[in-house]
This record gives sequence, structure tokens and C-alpha cells, in this order.
Amino acid sequence: MNFANWLTVIGFVIIILLIIIAGITFLAMFFKDRKQDEHPVLRNYPVLGRMRYFLEKAGPELRQYLYSGDTQGKPFSRYDYEHIVKGAKYKRDVIGFGSLRDFDEKGLYIQNALFPKQMDELKVDNETTFKGKKYVLTKDTLFTQRKEHLVPEEDKAWLLHDDDAIVIGPNTRQPFVVKSPVGMSAMSFGALGDHAITALSHGLNIAKGTWMNTGEGGLSPYHLKGGVDIIMQIGPGLFGVRDREGKFNWDALKEKNEIPQIKAFELKLAQGAKARGGHVDGEKITPEIAKIRLVEPYKSVDSPNRFHEFDNVPDMFDFIEKIRDFTGKPVGMKVVMGSNATAIEIAKHMAETGKGPDFITVDGGEGGTGATFTELADTVGLPIKSALPILDLTLRKYGVRDRVKIFASGKLFSPDRIAIALAMGADLVNVARGFMITVGCIQALKCHSNACPVGVATTNPDLQKALVIDEKQYRVANYLVTLRKGLFRLAAAVGEESPIHFHPKHVMFKDIKGEITPLEEVYEQVEENIQHAIDRHEKLKAQ
Repeated sequence: MNFANWLTVIGFVIIILLIIIAGITFLAMFFKDRKQDEHPVLRNYPVLGRMRYFLEKAGPELRQYLYSGDTQGKPFSRYDYEHIVKGAKYKRDVIGFGSLRDFDEKGLYIQNALFPKQMDELKVDNETTFKGKKYVLTKDTLFTQRKEHLVPEEDKAWLLHDDDAIVIGPNTRQPFVVKSPVGMSAMSFGALGDHAITALSHGLNIAKGTWMNTGEGGLSPYHLKGGVDIIMQIGPGLFGVRDREGKFNWDALKEKNEIPQIKAFELKLAQGAKARGGHVDGEKITPEIAKIRLVEPYKSVDSPNRFHEFDNVPDMFDFIEKIRDFTGKPVGMKVVMGSNATAIEIAKHMAETGKGPDFITVDGGEGGTGATFTELADTVGLPIKSALPILDLTLRKYGVRDRVKIFASGKLFSPDRIAIALAMGADLVNVARGFMITVGCIQALKCHSNACPVGVATTNPDLQKALVIDEKQYRVANYLVTLRKGLFRLAAAVGEESPIHFHPKHVMFKDIKGEITPLEEVYEQVEENIQHAIDRHEKLKAQ
């Protein structure tokens, strides 16, 4: 028998063996599915029914890449996601052919000036540059992997002019001065892995002039690695500034305050996606994280719903004053607006006592999180476009707006969204998920599981290998600089020389019928509602 015949026989035997193995596997699965009592579909349709669970599990990926339209996906559409990636990877922020926005729907529009500013008429820091890297695409065909290479680039950082720098806590011993209206929102080490935090720290520092918020998980070495300015957040769990019994530890605060990178402190009362204390699953609490937070390793951690140190505004203001006096640095608070009453209580006590925070971060209900409960994420807390005017106008009503800076957060990941937030009363804007996407997030929606497939929202060392810090740091910088450049471009379009001059007069609201209303007129109604709320508040107090 020649060699060809032997190959034929061997091939035939292999096929028979595969058929036998497949048959045995099928029968084993058949009887297992028929006898199990958990899934009715499998009892009636053994083996075949498994396809249902496969499709169910792969559903998010199938919808994201195959079925959802470019503007339909949630929380971020494919269009939004790709816009962030292109800015971060290629430093490209242009599109072709036309907008994908549905102009028949109601929405906010930025009012362009008849005679816009020329780009060389803008009041911008023209001296400061950043040295980064971006990808250059050389070939992108249908059936082959795209060819691109990373090239170094030095470009303008698009920072605010020195005259327009934003000063937080001007009356403190160590005011915090920023020249970027955009920075990184609170994201804790533990919710994100050390690779992600390190890449973000380096990238933000490359872009210059900005800040990084630690999140309530406490200050980690990875937040400090890049050299970026830090806003240290203190949540109800007091992670990083507590003793073994969970009480506030002034010695720990002193230790943190001596770190030059820490420029301000923020008390987190609530978060838009979870108006409650935070949660981290036990499998994410490695010994390293436990050491930073002073908790037990591999045991789930739930922060209290509020601080034990205070349960009313006067006591909270006293606590803020105490921290400010102790540290000499600005102290702010992060809140979620639930109604007019929230803003009234804060503004009224600021006016009456002369006390209060140096900045207030207002987080919209559309904000993201590593883990929360559906009922809280979907229905508790006002969205940012409703919350911002309430806080801004209420502070103005009580004459204390000039004493406090407002940070805004909640899906503000593009220049137009940021510009509208600035026009609605924000001084500064925090971005979280946009930065997550720059370091590799693919919206797998597994942030709470420690199984992030791209190594972003996980502490698993094997999964974190996917995130290459030396490459992702440049994407972070590119994205931030692209946002800032876009803001200046919009400022020019409305006839202003800097983004700090965005105002309600620059925004129009178009309803479903096509009728337009200046945002200033909308605000007149908001002001009336606030005044009614103040009158009711005073009336109830008098009773």
C-alpha cells in the first residue's frame, strides 16, 4: 500500500474518531440537559437549547458591532466611542460627509456668531507645548489588519492663557491654579487596575495643566507615578485617611497633605450613578488595595451611605473648615442634585455663615461607575443639564457664586457637551469614561466583575497584561488636548476668545416642532422656580 493510501486510511480513521467523540459528547450533553432542573429550555430542547444561552451571553457584543446603529448604543454609541478613540489614537477630530445627529429631535445647539473669531485671535497659551505620540494610518483594507505606526509629535497644549487661569480656593494658604478647563473625574485604584491608573497619570501629565481625581478608594502610588496634580477624594469610607477602626485619622491626612502633588481635597457625598456609598467586590480587594484602604483583603467593601462625621450642612461646613485650616489647601464637595432644596440648603448656609466649600462637583445621574444598582443608576439624581442650572442660579440668588468653583460631570466627553456645560454654569469639567476608552475600554460592561477583558477595570494581573502603559499614556494626552482644542474652536465659532466666556446666551434650545428658545429665557423660568422654592423653604422654616 503506497503512501497516499496510508494517508487516506489515517484520514478516514481520524474522521471516524471525531464522529464517535462528537456523538459521545452530544449524548452526554443530551442526558445532562434532559435531567437538569434549572433551565426549562434545556429540558425540552437538550443541546440545541444551549445556542440560546450562547446568543444571550454574546448579545452585547453582537449588538455593539453588528445590529445597533451608529448612534443607538448605550451608554455610549458606536459613533461616540469611535470619536473618542480617533481623537486619542490619531489626534483626529474631523468627520466626512455630514453629521449623524437627528436634527428633527429636540436638543441644545450652540449659537454661532455672524463674525466669529479667527484662530489667531484667541486668547490661548501659545507657549506651552506637549511632546506626545500619535498613530499614522498607512493601509486599511477589508481583509487585512490595518497598518499604522506610532510617530512622535510636539504640538500646542491648548491651555488657557495665564490671565484666564482658574484659581480654586484663592483665599487658602495654597490655592490650586489650573489652566485646563477639563480634567479626570474620580476613578479609584481598585475599581481600575494599576496599569490603567498609571497610564492615566502619565498621560494627563504629558498633556499638562490638568488634574486627576483619586476617587474614594484613596491615594495609590499609581496616581502619583506620572507627576500630575491630584485632587484627593475622601468618601464616607474614609479610605486612605482612616484608622483601623474606620474613624477619621488626622495623622493620615497630614501624611497625604505633605505630598506636593496633592493640590486639593474633595468630600464625596454622592455620585450620580449611585447616590449612596461605593461598593467593590471582594475579588478586587487585593492585599495591596487592602493596605491602601485599610480594609481586609478579598472581602467586599461597602462605603457608608454618608459620613459619620456629620449629618447636616452646618456640621459639614465645620468639617470642611477644619480640613481646610489643617491642610491649607482647597476643600470641595461632590454632590448629586435631587431638587432645588439641595442647592438652597448649601447656598443659604454659605451666605449666612461665610463658610463653605471652595468648589462643588455636581455629578449628573447619567454618570458612570464601577458597580451600582439599577434602581439607583436609572432614577436617583437629576441629570447634569438639569442639575447645573439649579446649583449655579441658586448660588447666584444668595450672592455666593463668586466664592465657589463648580465642576460638572456626567457623560461630558466631547467639546460640544463640555461647552454647553460651561455655558450652563460650570467652571470646570470632569471626564471619566472618555478617559477609560482612551486606555482600552471596549464597553464590555463588566466593570463590576473584575473580568474586564482589556485589563482596564480589573486588578487581575493576567488581564492587565493587555494594557500597555507606554502606549496608552499617549492616547490619554492626545484625547485631552483634542478636547481642549475643540473647546477653543467652539469659542471662536461663538465669537469669544476663550472657553471661559461660554454663557447661556450662546446656547439655543430647539423643541420637537422646530421652535427655538434661547437658553437665557429657559433660565428665567428656572430662576422663577428657584425663587418659589426659596419662598416655600422660608415659609416652612417660619412655621
